[in-house]
Amino acid sequence: MRILISNDDGIDAPGIARLADAARRLSDDVWVVAPEKKHTAAGPSLTLAQPLVMQRRDERRFSCSGRPADCVVAAMAWLFKDERKPDLVLAGVNDGRNVAEDLAYSGTLGIAREATFWGVPAIGFSRVKNPTIGADDEAWLANLVGSLWKRRAEWAVEGHWLSINLPTALPAEIRQPRIGRDKIAGTAEVVESDGDRTVIIVPRGRAHATMPGDENSVIDTGSVSINRLNWFGETRLGDGLISSL
Repeated sequence: MRILISNDDGIDAPGIARLADAARRLSDDVWVVAPEKKHTAAGPSLTLAQPLVMQRRDERRFSCSGRPADCVVAAMAWLFKDERKPDLVLAGVNDGRNVAEDLAYSGTLGIAREATFWGVPAIGFSRVKNPTIGADDEAWLANLVGSLWKRRAEWAVEGHWLSINLPTALPAEIRQPRIGRDKIAGTAEVVESDGDRTVIIVPRGRAHATMPGDENSVIDTGSVSINRLNWFGETRLGDGLISSL
């Protein structure tokens, strides 16, 4: 099995190292292509018609000057151009949970979404800030990925991918929550104002709002949350409405 790994925290982030270690317990054909620096909330954005610098860091390990989703494009269009494409794309492990509106903003999940455009199953992993790292975390994570791979026919249908949030400590119960609401960018700080010119900063962070059964509630009780997402984004209008327009 050929596995491609990327993230949005940068190629030197500890989370991607742990994910790569877990993947290597499943395969000896693991590739890492990740941004050279952190890209928070980059979503699925791409760098087009501009140079991308690909730097070989080690065997099967490259940094990319672009954004997280660029790493998938670069891997598919350049690195694996004349080779077999990956069988599975893993993203993360992100430094911080990805819930609610993050499903659209997250560079980690932007990687997984981009992989599905190439017809490759993908899983995005995120974890709460300041987790308790255990000696068996990589083994547990490898077992989870291996189990999901064996059962991929149940979730890896066209245009779908998985978003998995890990709690403070592993192992943990796995639950499927509903997608919650936890809005970021609720305020804007004015840092400079001069006539018609105003400089503002939208601070990081969120309220960590939660309701029973949503992702935050599941994570906060110490469980792993898993959701299947898709990029189709379409709800058909009723035929009656269309015919009346």
